[in-house]
Amino acid sequence: QVQLVESGGGLVQAGGSLRLSCAVSGRTFSRYAMGWFRQAPGKEREFVARINWSGGSTYYADSVKGRFTISRDNAKNTVYLQMNSLKPEDTAVYYCAARFRRYGSREESDYDYWGQGTQVTVSS
Repeated sequence: QVQLVESGGGLVQAGGSLRLSCAVSGRTFSRYAMGWFRQAPGKEREFVARINWSGGSTYYADSVKGRFTISRDNAKNTVYLQMNSLKPEDTAVYYCAARFRRYGSREESDYDYWGQGTQVTVSS
């Protein structure tokens, strides 16, 4: 069984930074592509970023491009989301997800495992 546990969320002022972490246990982490998604109150969950199995390929939603960076450390079984220049509209519950493929996807349905989420609140 694969388990994903997010951490690093919290309250930050607009313009600030946070780094989210997602620790993955279970099957071989390096065989998974990883993604980050978020869900704001009253809205559907949306794609944020994805990274392939090796970390050599990343892709971002337009809304976060240039501000967020996804990375992974396969030795630590962890994927990260560095979030800079945060805006109030980034407020959401952030979820990491694992896909048992080399490359990730923008589609929720393409992911096999999900974490419980971590709250990020950006005040204006």
